[in-house]
Amino acid sequence: MEDTFVDWLLARLPTDGRLEVPPGDDAAVLRPPAMRRTVVTTDMLAEGVDFLLGDGPGRCRPRDVGRKAMAVNLSDLAAMAARPEAAVVAVTLPRDDGEAIGRELFEGLLEVATAFDVTLAGGDTNAWEGGLVVSVTAIGSVPPGRAWRRDGARPGDAIVVTGRFGGSLLGRHLSPRPRCREAIAIAERFPVHAAIDVSDGLSLDLARLARASGVAAWIAPEEVPIHDDAFRAAAAEPGGRTPIERALGDGEDFELVLAMPADAAEELLAAAPDGVELAKIGGIVAGEGLKQQRPDGSLATLPATGFLHRFDEEAG
Repeated sequence: MEDTFVDWLLARLPTDGRLEVPPGDDAAVLRPPAMRRTVVTTDMLAEGVDFLLGDGPGRCRPRDVGRKAMAVNLSDLAAMAARPEAAVVAVTLPRDDGEAIGRELFEGLLEVATAFDVTLAGGDTNAWEGGLVVSVTAIGSVPPGRAWRRDGARPGDAIVVTGRFGGSLLGRHLSPRPRCREAIAIAERFPVHAAIDVSDGLSLDLARLARASGVAAWIAPEEVPIHDDAFRAAAAEPGGRTPIERALGDGEDFELVLAMPADAAEELLAAAPDGVELAKIGGIVAGEGLKQQRPDGSLATLPATGFLHRFDEEAG
C-alpha cells in the first residue's frame, strides 16, 4: 500500500539542516544558501524508452534506474557549474510488485544523492498498469552571475571536453558519473563562456550549444577521446558505425563540453583539476552549424547525430 511504502521511505531519509520543513508534509521547505542563486532541473526516465527492467543482456535492476535517474539530473547541474543541494522524486510504479521495485529504486537514488551531498526533500508516488517511470527534480546553487550557459560561446574559443565518448549502451549509460565536482573546480579557476553536458550525443549537443550562441563549432575528429566501449561496439557490428561515429553520436556519456578562451583552455589542460581527463577537440568560429576539420585545415559540414525523442504525426 502507498502509505506503508511512504512510511518506509521517510524512515530512511537522513535529517538535513538545509530543510526547514522535512519530507512528510505537503511540501518541503528548503533554506537557500546565502548569496547564491537557485538552479533547478528535471529529467524523466521511462521503462521501455530509457531502460528495460529484468535479467539478461541489456536489462537492469531498479537500483540501477535509481542511480541513473539521480545522476543524469546532477549532470545537468554540472553543466551549469552548480553545486547540488536537494532533489524531489516522483515515481509511477507498476502495480505488479510495485513496492519491491520502489524500495530498490530508492536505494539507488539515495546512493547517488549521498555521494554528492544531496538532500532528498520529498516527492510523490503513484501506481498504474504500465512500467516504471521516475522523474527527478534536482536543485542546485551557484554564485550570482556565475552559472554556465549554452549561449555564451564566442569566435576564437576552444572546445574542451571531459572524459571519453561512445559505446555507452554496453552498460556505461546505467552508471553515469556526473561531473559536479570537476565543474565547480574548473569554474573557480578558469573562464568558461558556454557549457553543455552530453546526454544525446557529442555532435548533437555541441550543435545545440553553437546554435544557442549564434556561432559555428568545429571538431577535429582525430582529437575526440574515444571510449573503449565504442571500439567494442563497433567490433560487434562489422560494417556498422565506426568508433568515431559512435563517439560523436551514441550519447549517454554525460561528459561536459566547454567553450572557453583558447589561452584558458591551454592552462586548464595543463592543470587537469581533480585528475579528470580533458581534451581540446575543436573551436568556435563565426557562422552557424557544426563543422569538421579536414587534414588540410579546411572545414566541412559535419552532421549532428544523436538521440531525439520522436512523435508520430497526427493522423489525417
